[in-house]
Amino acid sequence: SALELAPFAIKPLLRRAAAYEALERYSLAYVDYKTALQVDCSVQAAHDGVNRMTKALLEKDGVNWRQKLPPIPTVPVSAQTRWSIPSAQAPGANTPPATAPQGEPGGNTAASMERARMLKEEGNEFVKKGNHKKAVEKYNESLKLNKECATYTNRALCYLTLKQYKEAAQDCTEALKLDPKNVKALYRRAQALKELKDYKSSIADIKSLLKTEPKNTAALRLLQELNRA
Repeated sequence: SALELAPFAIKPLLRRAAAYEALERYSLAYVDYKTALQVDCSVQAAHDGVNRMTKALLEKDGVNWRQKLPPIPTVPVSAQTRWSIPSAQAPGANTPPATAPQGEPGGNTAASMERARMLKEEGNEFVKKGNHKKAVEKYNESLKLNKECATYTNRALCYLTLKQYKEAAQDCTEALKLDPKNVKALYRRAQALKELKDYKSSIADIKSLLKTEPKNTAALRLLQELNRA
């Protein structure tokens, strides 16, 4: 009801997410936590919630858990401004939770994070259309604003399609610096290393992946190919 009166208000989003989490409705909780981060990317409670829900959904639905998510609403930039300006002008009016930015003006950061997210989404749309070169351009712009794991793995996919295997492997390495057990990064780097004929390193990546997801059929298939190579 609060969100009907004030769409994208952070407190109701966080509290509804916590309620969904308590009811074990993890996908709905994930959507609310992610929506809150679009409004203010500095809210630590939302970051923590996303991490918890990612683990819970991975355990529940496996590697394809994202495909089962309800759509995450796109928060307009105007909504971000609406919730950040009052707290700057009048403490207590629509004040974000105590985990909001401290010591630094979060406005520019939030704006650049939102811009990075939009560029990544534009890149994703080009991938769906099969225009991988244009997608790479969008991911390049996005990564200048925000070094995000998913953007690196998405760009790596494009590089694999474009047969730029060294670049694909480098992007996966960057993604793994941010998330050492990232399944997509390990799998795509293994694919790139296979094409570069570095079979030993490729097998090592697949074995690391299988420690996290022992039943990942794509990884098991690739391992069989590598063992025959």
